[in-house]
Amino acid sequence: MSGAGKVYLIGAGPGDPGLLTLRGKEILEKADVVVYDRLVSPAILGFCNPKAKMVDVGKMPTHHKVKQSEINKLLVQFACEMPGATIARLKGGDPFVFGRGGEEALELVSAGVEFEVVPGITSAISVPAYAGIPVSHRGIATSFHIITGHEKAESSSKVIPAQAGISSAPVGLDFPALAKCPGTLIFLMGIANMDFIARRLMECGKDPKTPLAFIEKGTTPYQRTVMATLETAGETIARENVTAPAITIMGGVVELGQTLAWKKNLPLSGKRLVVTRAAKQASGITARLTALGAEVIETPMIETRSVDGGLDFNSLANFETLAFTSVNGVESFFRQLFAAGCDVRVLAGKKIASVGKITEKKLLEYGIRCDYVPEDHTGEGLGKLLAEKCTSHVIASEHGERGNRLEESRILLLQGNLADETLLKLLPQATRWVVYETLPVTELPEWKREAVAAADAVVFASSSAVENFVKMTDARPSLSFCIGRMTDAAASKHGFETVTSDETTMDSLVKKIAEYYSAAR
Repeated sequence: MSGAGKVYLIGAGPGDPGLLTLRGKEILEKADVVVYDRLVSPAILGFCNPKAKMVDVGKMPTHHKVKQSEINKLLVQFACEMPGATIARLKGGDPFVFGRGGEEALELVSAGVEFEVVPGITSAISVPAYAGIPVSHRGIATSFHIITGHEKAESSSKVIPAQAGISSAPVGLDFPALAKCPGTLIFLMGIANMDFIARRLMECGKDPKTPLAFIEKGTTPYQRTVMATLETAGETIARENVTAPAITIMGGVVELGQTLAWKKNLPLSGKRLVVTRAAKQASGITARLTALGAEVIETPMIETRSVDGGLDFNSLANFETLAFTSVNGVESFFRQLFAAGCDVRVLAGKKIASVGKITEKKLLEYGIRCDYVPEDHTGEGLGKLLAEKCTSHVIASEHGERGNRLEESRILLLQGNLADETLLKLLPQATRWVVYETLPVTELPEWKREAVAAADAVVFASSSAVENFVKMTDARPSLSFCIGRMTDAAASKHGFETVTSDETTMDSLVKKIAEYYSAAR
C-alpha cells in the first residue's frame, strides 16, 4: 500500500530488558505508535519514543482486553491513517512462537501493508536458562520440543482459520507421540490445563516420576521456580499457587536446576527499583543495579537545560576560583563555553572547586583537575571549605605570608536556578552564575505509574527529584535510597523510610542498596 505506515512485529523477549534485541530497541526509539501486550516489561516500554502513542492491548488468560481480531485491524488502521509512520507491535517472547504474530502478518498482507518481523528471544529457552535449566544437555536430552499448553480437556484439536489463501487444518496435541519423546518437553502457557496434560501423558505411558519445573514470571525480578514430578503436577500447582505467566519444562534436565540456578543468587534478584535521575544521567546506575539482578524503571523527575547565551565569558578574567556544585553545572558551563568559541585555555591559572567526587569526576572528563573538594560533599561543605581558605589567606597576609591567595570576591559559583542560598550566605562576596535550569517532569504515563506502584523502592539523587516524585505519584514504594543529607531529609519529610549512601557517589549508593537487600535475606 503506497504511502502507508510500516508495521514492525517485534519480539520483546521474556521480560528482562537486557534480552531485547538491538534491532527491536532501535525501532522502539523512533516509533510513532507502540501497540503492546501485558507481558511486556515496563523497563522495555521505557525504551519507547517518549512522543509515541502508547496503545495497551494486553490480554489476560481469562479476559482479552482487546480481541486478537481487533488487534489485527488496529494495526492496519494505524498504517492506513498514518502515512510514513513507524508502527511497533510489541509482543512478549517471539512473535512467531505461539505469539499469533503470523495472524497479524497475514492481516497486513491482505491489506497490502508493508511489515517486518523482528524476532525476540523466546521464553522456551531463556526462562529455563535463568532458572539454571539447560533445555538440552549431553547424556540427558539431545532434543527439545516447544508445545502450546492451551490444550483443553474438552477439546483434542484446534482449527487454524482459513485466510490469505491458507487452507484450514485441525491441530491438536499428539499425546502418544509426546509421551514417547525422549527429549525435553517445554509447554508455554496453559498452567490451568497442566493437570489434564500431565494425566494424559501418563495415560499414554510417560513415566510418572518425570521431573517437572514450573517457572513463573521468568527473567523478571519476580521469577519463581517450583519443582514437581509428572504425577504430582496438579497438586503442586494448587498447593504452591502457581499462576500465569509461567512455563512448564519436563525431563531429566530439570534436576540440573538444583545446581545451576544462578539468577536467584544475585543480591538484587527479585527487586524492582525506580531510578528518578534525569534520563541522560540514569544509564550508569541502571547498568550497575541491573547487573546485580534488579529490574530498573527509569522515571526521571527533573529535566535540565542550559541557560544559553546568558554568560559573559570575557569576564572570567575577573575570577580566580570557579566552584562547580553539580554535574549538570559542569556540562552546561562547558557546553556554553565551547559554543562561545572558547576552550579550556581560558581557565589557565584558575583554582577549581567541586562539591563532591561525582562532579570532580565529570570535570576530569574535560581535562580539569580540582584544587578543592570538601570532605562533606554538600553545598555547605563546599562553602565552609572555600570560606576557610579565604580566612587562611587573610590571617597569612596579616603575618606577612603569601597564604593560598584565595579572595572571596573573586570566587565564581556555577549553579542551577533552584540552588539555595547556602553558598552565598557562607561566601557573601562571591558571584553566582546560573548556568542551567531545572524543570520538573509534568507527565507520567499510566503504564509507568503502574510500574512505580509495584516497585520495591525508589532511588533519589536530589531533593528536587523527591519533591516532584511525591507530587506526580499517588501509589508508590515506602522505601527510598538517597544520596546525601539533603535528599534524605526531603524523603524523610514525605514519610519515606530512607537508606542513605555513606558517600555522595553512585558507587557508594549501589553498594548500600546491595548491602541492604543482602542483609534482609
